[in-house]
Amino acid sequence: MHICFLTNEFPKKGFPHGGIGSFVKTLATALAKKDIKISVVGINYTSNNENEIIDGVNVYRIQKSNVKGFSWYFNSKQLNKKLLEIHKQDPIDVVESSELGFAFISKIRNIKYVIRLHGGHHFFAESENRKINKWKGFQEKRSFKKADAFIAVSKYVKTHTEQYLSYRNKPIAYISNPIDTDFFKPIVKNQSENKIVFAGTVCEKKGIRQLIQAFPLVKKEFPNLTLEIYGRDWFFPDGTSYIKMLNEKELIKLGKISEDIHFHGAISYTDIPNAYSEASVCVFPSHMETQGLVAPEAMAMEKPVIFTKLGPGPEAIEDYKTGLLCDPYNLEDIAEKIIWFLADVERSVKIGKEARQFVLQKYALDTIVKQNIDFLNFISLDSTTSKI
Repeated sequence: MHICFLTNEFPKKGFPHGGIGSFVKTLATALAKKDIKISVVGINYTSNNENEIIDGVNVYRIQKSNVKGFSWYFNSKQLNKKLLEIHKQDPIDVVESSELGFAFISKIRNIKYVIRLHGGHHFFAESENRKINKWKGFQEKRSFKKADAFIAVSKYVKTHTEQYLSYRNKPIAYISNPIDTDFFKPIVKNQSENKIVFAGTVCEKKGIRQLIQAFPLVKKEFPNLTLEIYGRDWFFPDGTSYIKMLNEKELIKLGKISEDIHFHGAISYTDIPNAYSEASVCVFPSHMETQGLVAPEAMAMEKPVIFTKLGPGPEAIEDYKTGLLCDPYNLEDIAEKIIWFLADVERSVKIGKEARQFVLQKYALDTIVKQNIDFLNFISLDSTTSKI
């Protein structure tokens, strides 16, 4: 079997990537170890073509177009060209992308096209209470029509997405994103008793503003506490930095307390476990997630984790057993949950150990890899999944 992932986010040293990049890196590498041919095709961060083999995965990064207003056209044209080139050299069985990925991809006969629901434009627009962008909405609907099958990373993202987009009676599987529990494992020597750790894109929907606002409430009980923020900056449509906005509108209100809030920026994938390992508690008060990788990653390291109670939160954490769930819009609730963990170290340790066992059962890499292989084999053999 030859599987090709379409993504621009496959991790590249020196450049930031999001959760999809981490997911593809983990799954693609694991599939390659099973002697499955894996290719990753995406637009490069830089204006040149690059091909390399990373952990058995063939990565093709295509020169980025900078033609204003038409970059989508030229980028799609190059993606289609590369897919056809790869397919002629070594026939592709499955091409996988996220929700908008197939909008301008030409379908090739005998290839199955799979959309993995990581959370698309309709999904997040509704949850963030903003209007559907007509251009992005059009792309997503067009992409869904081309899909031969779907994979949902949580039950929530499946049921919520189908309120806005049709699966058109195509096969759909529920398969969680995997966690590499050999990579994300306890690192006791780095333990700190004075750090809250947040990881993820620094933007509104990740709840970082509310976490910063809740921080002074926790500082009243634990004066030596610091807030360590790891993740790439997000930018408003006018190019304004979200971190700059936080500094100008939120941190300035905190006075001296702001000195204990540290923005570390994006860090490499290999450094993420070290960031988690220093935490006395990891807090991810997202307004909405499809599954979320950071919570189970930290849980796999036996960290006490606070996650959102919204969306798929209850699928990822059993409250007060494998972690805590918070109301991401309630500053007092966020603060109370952090204080609860910090005030009872013995119970925090116990919950951390329970959390790892839960991750080993639900998100174990070997289990998830087998589920993916079984489903992709099923759709590859099922002639009814394609109308080409």
